[in-house]
Amino acid sequence: MRTYPPVGGLDALARRLRALPPSCGPVRLVAVDGHAGSGKTTFAGRLAEALGGAPVLHTDDFATHEELFGWAGRLRSEVLAPLARGTAARYAPYDWVERRFATTRRRLDPAPVVLLEGVGSGRRAVRPRLARLLWMDLPERDSWRRGQLRDGPELSAFWDGWLPAERAHFAADPSRPYAGTLVLQRKEGYEVLPGPAANDGNAPWPHTA
Repeated sequence: MRTYPPVGGLDALARRLRALPPSCGPVRLVAVDGHAGSGKTTFAGRLAEALGGAPVLHTDDFATHEELFGWAGRLRSEVLAPLARGTAARYAPYDWVERRFATTRRRLDPAPVVLLEGVGSGRRAVRPRLARLLWMDLPERDSWRRGQLRDGPELSAFWDGWLPAERAHFAADPSRPYAGTLVLQRKEGYEVLPGPAANDGNAPWPHTA
């Protein structure tokens, strides 16, 4: 399998994403899913740079303390439906400190590629609009350990509630089986491998040795 280093490899991945057919109106919507702490945000940011500044939409802007995974309806109505019509989306991001949605809305214009990053971004309610589902392939235990070390003890109470919620979500609505591409973080960069859905319409691109 081909190993993609941080710069040139992501450029190659970006070219392949731009070559996909649009999936949500004029937009190629690409999900970056995985367990909390698996490196989704960092990877999505680097991939966005390789795409020339592609917008990155975070599911944390739609989730709340009370509805960690109950955000699909808000995402569909505020973002996916407008993009599918070829119009700008406007949404009010959730403020995790104030525990409320912002009073001002953000604008998201249709772009050739839009990245949707977050736990559950490849859920069944979103998959029909996806051009590609990427899964950060780090086991849940390793991901959660890394995430808790990153966040520190001050967020331990949040993690106590998050862990059973994430486990329940993926038990009922798994994403990884539908990923056409797996992304593994290595010391030298990212390794991109065929995913479980390699034989369906979300299949990865050919890889060379």
